[in-house]
Amino acid sequence: MKAIICLILVVGMVGIVSCADVMPPPPQKIIQTPIGTSSVKIGMTKDQVVDLWGEPDAKKVTEDSEKWSGAREEWLYRGRYSELPVDAGYLSKTKKLYFDGDNLTNITNE
Repeated sequence: MKAIICLILVVGMVGIVSCADVMPPPPQKIIQTPIGTSSVKIGMTKDQVVDLWGEPDAKKVTEDSEKWSGAREEWLYRGRYSELPVDAGYLSKTKKLYFDGDNLTNITNE
């Protein structure tokens, strides 16, 4: 009897879980940021970069008074999927982003 009750519960739970909906993003969101176009650009603020790519894997502050005035911040985003044929954001290549103050001034591939 316990086996039958367990079986009924399992079948019922599977039935409930399989009814879950996967909601695609609304058309307005797709128009604002189409897939593959959410790339960072020179001049963006730190907040804009974090909105697109999330928090960096590492941050480092460097100072070189001969090259620039003040401190320069370097953000590292490690490539996660090197087998991808295209570079969608930072998925396939490790990127270093450099900020002078709050603005992005340089992007390099590692």
